[in-house]
Amino acid sequence: MFGSKNNSSTQQHNHTSSGLGSTNSLVLGTNVEGTITASKDIRIDGALHGNLSCEGKVIIGPEGKVVGEINCENAVIEGHFEGKLKVRNTVTVKESARVKGEVDTENLQVNAGAIFNVQCTTEPSKVKSISAETAQAS
Repeated sequence: MFGSKNNSSTQQHNHTSSGLGSTNSLVLGTNVEGTITASKDIRIDGALHGNLSCEGKVIIGPEGKVVGEINCENAVIEGHFEGKLKVRNTVTVKESARVKGEVDTENLQVNAGAIFNVQCTTEPSKVKSISAETAQAS
């Protein structure tokens, strides 16, 4: 089980947290290969090579690195992300972030200084409302 590079079995672990403000974390120096499913927010300061599905917010800290796919409610990226990012609400890309891949979100905020090389899709209804406001202002 431990130390094996090829893990053909999948283990499931169910954990219920009673804390309302609980946040899961993958600490600096921890490397995970595989799939993570979280019902609460998760902060990644280590490395994940795989998929992450989260019902809450995903935070990739300044030293954090994710290569794979993320599906979540909100995301804040301060570190490195490469892959497919699907966010139901808002993606915030901080100035220290490096993002490469595909992003599908309703709202997007990219701070100056961030490296943001992606193919990005936003929700069509939001794009239309912004275009309509721009046309009215002209």
